[in-house]
Amino acid sequence: MGAWLLAVHLVAAALWVGGMGYAIMVLRPSLPVIEPAARAALLFEAHRRFLRIVWAMMPLVLLSGYGLMFGVLGGFRGVGWAVHAMHTVGLVMGGLFLVIWFGPFQAMRRAMAAGELPAAMAANERLRKLIGINFSLGVLALALGGFARFGA
Repeated sequence: MGAWLLAVHLVAAALWVGGMGYAIMVLRPSLPVIEPAARAALLFEAHRRFLRIVWAMMPLVLLSGYGLMFGVLGGFRGVGWAVHAMHTVGLVMGGLFLVIWFGPFQAMRRAMAAGELPAAMAANERLRKLIGINFSLGVLALALGGFARFGA
């Protein structure tokens, strides 16, 4: 059972963090070749699709992590500092995702529906900054997972 939980944990984390990395390092730098209206539409669709995936991945990461911690590793007392830190970072990431979804993404959705391109792009800018923070936290969580397994 532990191997399945770990596989679910790693795949869900890779999809979540990897999706943010793709958006930041590949999608966004490629957008200047598109006209502003098309750029806003593409960004909205990309965010909409990705954030729906995160709605599935976030609970899988958290639940599989708790399954590993309590079902395999002996609970909070059975793990080292790196797992405690990874747990904290994961909770912060989950909370920040909720801020992203209910804040700037919904503002962007409303602005796009109303045809208000400047408001949509302002919301996208707030969304981009929060995703950048969450991506950094995700990279930290992945590094902590390595420390948990091999160093701490």
